[in-house]
Amino acid sequence: MDEEVLRDYLPASFGGNSADNNIETQIEKARRQGFAKKPEGKDDDSAGEHDGSSSDSDDSDDDDEYPVSHELVFKTHDRAVTSITLDTSGARMITGSTDCTLKFHDFASMAPNTIRAFKSVDPTATKTSANSETHPIHVAKFNPSSGSQVLVITATPQARVLSRDGEVEFESVKGDMYLRDMNMTKGHVSEITSGTWHPTNWDRFVTAGTDSTLRIWDVNQRAKQADIIVHKSKQAGAAGRSRITAVAWGSVTESTNTTLVAAALDGSLLMWGGEGPYHRPVAEVRDAHKSDTWTSGVDISPDGRLVVTRGGDDTIKIWDTRKFKSPVNTVAHPSTSQQYPTSNIIFAPNSTAILTGSVDGSLHILNPATLKPELVTPVTPSSPLITVQWHPKLNQIITGSANAETHILFDPKTSTKGAVSILSRLPKRRHIDDDATLTTDYNSLGVSGDAILNPGTTSEAIQTSTYASRHPTIGLTASGKSRDPRRPHLPAQTPFAKSQPDEKHIKERIPFSSMREEDPREALLKYADKAQNDPMFTKAWRTTQPKTIYADASDEEEEEQEGGARKKQKT
Repeated sequence: MDEEVLRDYLPASFGGNSADNNIETQIEKARRQGFAKKPEGKDDDSAGEHDGSSSDSDDSDDDDEYPVSHELVFKTHDRAVTSITLDTSGARMITGSTDCTLKFHDFASMAPNTIRAFKSVDPTATKTSANSETHPIHVAKFNPSSGSQVLVITATPQARVLSRDGEVEFESVKGDMYLRDMNMTKGHVSEITSGTWHPTNWDRFVTAGTDSTLRIWDVNQRAKQADIIVHKSKQAGAAGRSRITAVAWGSVTESTNTTLVAAALDGSLLMWGGEGPYHRPVAEVRDAHKSDTWTSGVDISPDGRLVVTRGGDDTIKIWDTRKFKSPVNTVAHPSTSQQYPTSNIIFAPNSTAILTGSVDGSLHILNPATLKPELVTPVTPSSPLITVQWHPKLNQIITGSANAETHILFDPKTSTKGAVSILSRLPKRRHIDDDATLTTDYNSLGVSGDAILNPGTTSEAIQTSTYASRHPTIGLTASGKSRDPRRPHLPAQTPFAKSQPDEKHIKERIPFSSMREEDPREALLKYADKAQNDPMFTKAWRTTQPKTIYADASDEEEEEQEGGARKKQKT
């Protein structure tokens, strides 16, 4: 009897699927509203014949063409998500936000109940100051070669290239703001607004700044930019300068040439040959968009023939690089660039569609020829959709919104890896220690962590700190460091070394370091006898130095001197 009870109590297998943890059910829960599941064993054509309506068949075609039937939500930021990038393999995703942090996500390490970032990095925080300034993230882009480097543009005059793990590998120099001629400065003198990688030469990237310049950098040259393009605005009262708001760098099919396109605050749209010379633009449209409106999005089609722009004048325009004088088509679209200057617009990987967000939180998929919407689907209602990406290998659409949410839209039939791989795993088993109400933490003194209460400390705060102490990957600081109290204390970092040198290192490596703790007077008197007996500088004149001769005083003079001295003492 006891064996039967024990057998019923113990699980029959470990890690197997149960009724509550079925993979198909798990993926089905991620289905978005408005995208009903198709009946099994029926094709789209047969369904259209039975229904007799073309609208149903159109919806089914959209479901197959665009991966938007399911979604997975990431809530790893505290403020609006302004930039999203994925490496070429689709294994790692980095999101940037106005909370001044980059969040690193690995799809291979996440499960449906552990969707979180494994690392948080502030690229502008200095290592020498605990109260360093932080700046919002404008752009974060993986290098298109292998995804080993990430270009990060923040609200500073310096661009940074980070490694795959968030370490700064390259930092552009800051220009001299007192120089009026921008051709003479070695870097940007004011905030950088946008940037992107070279499409074929992956050691180069371009940055656009509010100092009316585009600067091309080489990661192997840190002293100054490789090339500089100065935009001289012809707008009245602009003093020859205008902020560059967006930039795109694309390649031309069946050719080694590239195209560089940028938009300025004065409403102009400029195009250069990507390999130079950059003295003057190949084509320029002065009134591409309304002056003094922020054109936040510029993108070039994969074949290099079309350019799409999203202006702050509530319009979307598409241009032909071969006839760049006037737009091919224009459509009205409410802009979000006034609040979120990094609102983008992109071409689909196969150039069959154009993607952008809207003020009401909907994803708009437009026809590249007519700019008419092929599909409009709400993602974050009542919260503006800021940034959009479509990964060609995963076939998944990633969106970032003002409510700090990152949504991954996918279709289980056509999408691979990414969000599909996360939902294809069983939820990780939760340990009893994960519940802070059932366990108590201990500190180095050997007493319960719940036994010591500071004035004003709530039980919720205690549970939060207890849970974070057991999970070092949860609750990271702004610089990505763990709040785990068990982590050993790290010495403060100095500008001269990565760690504070200890006393032994100072005595062994730094000459005369022991003299700093010695009394200066005693140190000098130590050499008094040696200086008198064996002088170093006057030793050459010791034998030739003449003897000093003084006049001998008589007895009367000595008596007079002694008497005068006595009189002075009496008075």
